[in-house]
Amino acid sequence: MLRSPKLVVQKLMALGVAGALLFPDLALAQQAGGYTFKAQSELVLVDISVRDKNGNLVRDLKAEDFTVLEDNKPQKVSSFDIENMENTPALANQQVNLLSSTPKKAHATAENPNTAPSVEEQAIKDRRLIILFFDLSAMQPDEIERSAQAAQNYLDKQMEPADLVSVVSLASTITVNQDFTSDRAQLKKVLEAFNLGAGAGFEEGSTGTTEGTADNANSFTVDDTEYNIFNTDRRLQALRTIAQQVASVPQKKALIYFSSGMDRTGIENESELRAATNAAVLANMAIYTMDIRGLQALPAGGEAQNASLRGISPYSGQSQLNALNSNFTTQETLVALSADTGGRAYLDSNDFSRVFRGVQQDTAMYYLLGYHSTNTARDGKFRRITVRVNRPGVKLEYRKGYYAAADFKHSNKEERERQLQEELASDLPSTDLPLYLATGYFRLADNRYYVPVSLIVPGSEIPFSRDRDQDKATLDVLGLVTDEKKVPAGAIRDTVKLAVNTSNEVQRKNVQYDNGLVLPPGKYHLKIVVRENQSGRMGAFETDFTVPDLKSTPLKMSSIVMASQVQPAGKHDPNDPLIRNGSEIVPSVTRVFSSGQHLYFYYEVYDPAHSANAPAATASGRNGTPDNHANVDVKNAVRLLSNVSFFKGDVKAYETSLTEVQEISVPNRHAAVFQLEVPLSELKPGFYTCQVNVIDDAAGHFVFPRVAMLLRQ
Repeated sequence: MLRSPKLVVQKLMALGVAGALLFPDLALAQQAGGYTFKAQSELVLVDISVRDKNGNLVRDLKAEDFTVLEDNKPQKVSSFDIENMENTPALANQQVNLLSSTPKKAHATAENPNTAPSVEEQAIKDRRLIILFFDLSAMQPDEIERSAQAAQNYLDKQMEPADLVSVVSLASTITVNQDFTSDRAQLKKVLEAFNLGAGAGFEEGSTGTTEGTADNANSFTVDDTEYNIFNTDRRLQALRTIAQQVASVPQKKALIYFSSGMDRTGIENESELRAATNAAVLANMAIYTMDIRGLQALPAGGEAQNASLRGISPYSGQSQLNALNSNFTTQETLVALSADTGGRAYLDSNDFSRVFRGVQQDTAMYYLLGYHSTNTARDGKFRRITVRVNRPGVKLEYRKGYYAAADFKHSNKEERERQLQEELASDLPSTDLPLYLATGYFRLADNRYYVPVSLIVPGSEIPFSRDRDQDKATLDVLGLVTDEKKVPAGAIRDTVKLAVNTSNEVQRKNVQYDNGLVLPPGKYHLKIVVRENQSGRMGAFETDFTVPDLKSTPLKMSSIVMASQVQPAGKHDPNDPLIRNGSEIVPSVTRVFSSGQHLYFYYEVYDPAHSANAPAATASGRNGTPDNHANVDVKNAVRLLSNVSFFKGDVKAYETSLTEVQEISVPNRHAAVFQLEVPLSELKPGFYTCQVNVIDDAAGHFVFPRVAMLLRQ
C-alpha cells in the first residue's frame, strides 16, 4: 500500500522549493571525492563464410584481403581469425565452462598477433559452440518430449568431433543444465532428465469472449493479453541473458531455440525483441529457431483432440482464418530472431534434424573479423555492415549490420523502464547518483504496520534544464521490498517532477522523497533505485530492516523519528502517522542538525495501561507545560511519562523536562503520541547519543531506546 504518486510529487516539490533540509556537508563531500573517467570501446565481430562459384569454401584468404565498411565508411580490422571445424580431432569428454563463468579475453589481434591465448581459447579453438535452448515455459508435454528426442537423435547420429554442446532451459527460471561439453553420455543424461510436466503448456491468445473458442463447459474465456506480454518478455530476456554470458567469446555461437512459437502483442514487446537481437549480434551468436510443432494441418473444425468450437465462426470460415493468423504470428517472431542474428528459422517440417545440419554447414569454416567502429555516437541506430574481398567470383555470407548502443538521451520509454528493472535486479548497485535512506515502523493494527521510507538526493547531483521562467528536473524512483523468502512484499514506482524558480537554491540543499508501505511483522530487504532523467545517472541503496511484532512486548513503542521540519500537510495517506492535525513531520535521514534549528522527536506508545487516577480536566503538554483540555475521556485515561537525555560519551550533557501524556491520542490505533521539541541552541556542537526515556506509570513498564545525532555549528 503506497501513497498517491501525485502527493509524493507535491511533498518533494515542497521540500525542494520551500525548505529542503540544508546539509551542505553532503554536497561538499561529493565534490571533494574527485573525478571518475570512464572509457568504453566495443569490438564489433563479423563472421564471414566465403564460397566460390561451385559452392566450395575458400580457405586461403588473409586479413589484408578483406575490406570492411560501416555505413559506407572504411573500418580498420583490429582482429582476424580463421575457424575451421572440418579437421578438428576428437577429444574425449572435453568440457569448457563458458555459461557458468566468464572466460578471460586474450585473443590475438591484428596489432598484437603474438598475444598468448587463454586456456579457454585454446579449448574452443576450431570448435563449434552450440547452445540447445529449450523453452519449457510454453511448450506442451508432448512438444518437450519431441524436442528432447530430436536433440538425442543429433547426439547419436549427427554430432561431430568439433561440436561442443551446452543445454539451457527456461521454465520458471533460466537454468544452465549443462555447460559446453563433448561428452555425449552426459548430454543424453541431461536431456532424459527433462520432466514431461515441466512445461506451462499455456495456449497463447487473447479473446475475452466465447465466440470461436472450444466448448469445454467454461462460460467465459479470460483475456490473457497481459500474461502473453509478460511471458514473451521473459523468453526474450532469457535469450539476451545467454548472449551476454557468452559475449566475451569471440567465436561464432549457434543457439538452437526449441519452441512452440512466440506470440507478440503489437509494440509491447518491441523493445525487448530489439534488445535480445542486438545482444545476440554483439555477442556473435546466431539464433536458429525450430518450431517443434512441426507440420500442422489446421483442419477447419479444429483438431480432433479439441472440443467443438462455439458460435458461428466454424461455419463462416472465421475460425480457420483465426487459426492461420495465430500460427503465422507465433512463427513471425521466430523468423525475426533468426534473420536479425544471422541464423535460420526451421518451420512447418517434421524433419527436426535439418536445424543441426544447417548449423554445421554454416560453421564448417569461417573468417572472424573484428573492428572498433569509427562512429562513437551512442544513438541506438542501425549500422549497416558491408564486407568486400579482393577476389572475383566469390560469394560472401555475413551479418548485414547491428544496432549501436544507445545512451540515455536516445533511449525510448520501454528501454528506460527496462534499465530501471535491470538495475533493481543487479547484484552490484550503481553509485553514480548518491542516495541516503531511512525507514521506521508504526503500528496500524496487530498485524499491520506503516513503514515510512525516506531517501534524499543531494541537490548538487540533480541537473536542471531551463524551461521559460522555471528550472525543471525529473527523478524516476523504483523500489522493491522482499521478505525472508525473497518473495516480493511491496513495491514503489514514481516519476517525480521538480519545478523551481531557481535551481541554485536547490543545489545547496538535499531533495527528500518520502513514501510508505503497509507490511506485517517480519524481516525484510529493501532496494531503491533512483535515476535523474537529464543524463540518466542512477543510484541504488539497499538495506535490511525489521518490523517487530509488538504483541508480546510489555511496553509497545514505535520507532523514533527525528526531524527539524514540521510543515503544512496537503492531501495525504490516512495511514501515515507522521501527518496529524494538518501538519507533517519531515523525517531526518542523516540525523545531522544545526545549532539554530529545533529538533523534534516523534514516537507512539500502543495499548498503555488504563490509569484510574488520571485527572479529568488537564494533561501535561509539550515539555511539561500544562495544556488545558475541555474534557479528558476517562475511558482513554493513561499516564505516560517521557523525556530525552543527551549523552556526550558517558557524560549526560542535557536533559529535557518531563512530558506527561494522559490520554489516547489516536483511538482507532489505540496510540498515545509524543512529539517533543528541543531548541538545539541549548547544546554544544558535537556527536550525541539521545536516550528516549518512556515510562508507563500505570503498568510499571519502561523502555530506554537510543538514537544518535550530530550537531554542527
